[in-house]
Amino acid sequence: MRKTITVTTHQREELVDITEPIRRAVAEAEVSDGLLALYVQGATAAIMIQENWDASVPRDAVNLLQQLVPRGVWEHDSQDGNGDSHLKAGLIGPSETIPIINSKMGLSTWQGIFLACEFDGPRRERTVVCTLIAM
Repeated sequence: MRKTITVTTHQREELVDITEPIRRAVAEAEVSDGLLALYVQGATAAIMIQENWDASVPRDAVNLLQQLVPRGVWEHDSQDGNGDSHLKAGLIGPSETIPIINSKMGLSTWQGIFLACEFDGPRRERTVVCTLIAM
């Protein structure tokens, strides 16, 4: 099964919780056991699995990355001003793999899936490709 999820972002840098649309896609697939591969298209966004119970955790992740990779000091900024966005997306990465166990994602109680990291928003459309492989 392959399905795409479209996400709208509202800030230059933010984590957007996409757990529920992914959960619905898994339920529609009716697969008991397998692997779910998630991939965000674009060079300035990433996917992250992180705690989604407390809103401070996603904010802390964004703040940490802003401190580690500051804006406006990179060679690529002379092209289009988003050198930091590319570097942050590269550090986090564009994909995650999640086991499907008894027809549900194998996430822990507090884990959620984020279009981790919009680093060059806001964007009307970010596309996450969900590929489910049954075992």
